[in-house]
Amino acid sequence: MIVRRYLDPITEINAIRRQINDAFGDFATEALAKADWTPAVRLVDQGNEFMLTIYLAGVSAADLDVQVSADVVSISGTRNRPEATDSAKVLYDDTRYGSFHRLVNLPDGVQNDQVVANFAHGVLTLTLPKVVEARNKVVKIDLSSTETPAIEAG
Repeated sequence: MIVRRYLDPITEINAIRRQINDAFGDFATEALAKADWTPAVRLVDQGNEFMLTIYLAGVSAADLDVQVSADVVSISGTRNRPEATDSAKVLYDDTRYGSFHRLVNLPDGVQNDQVVANFAHGVLTLTLPKVVEARNKVVKIDLSSTETPAIEAG
């Protein structure tokens, strides 16, 4: 009888990744680092406004360009690779560097001249007020009236 021992799938994947890194060395690391990247976003409908959060760790405000139209938010910028000293050797770096461009389609129109932005700790938060027509309107119905709509028999 043959006894097989199965490892955790994550452990096996990590072992394969280490073997690939050993085989290709810095070439694989450099190729991955030069690949384009896209920041993660989160869009929340808060009734009268949208809250758009963009996660931009390692990106400075000077390297960002944010444009808001009536129904689309465009975010572009660059994440620069930090300079390593001559005596330092980078052993592993999962971070992707370079330029990015992200378009976020909004489900309703916004008042783009009243957008409020907050950029702190690598997180950009945009508060996007909806246009008045797109807001949820609440209408009080008067039930004290005894009149009922007529139903036509067809």
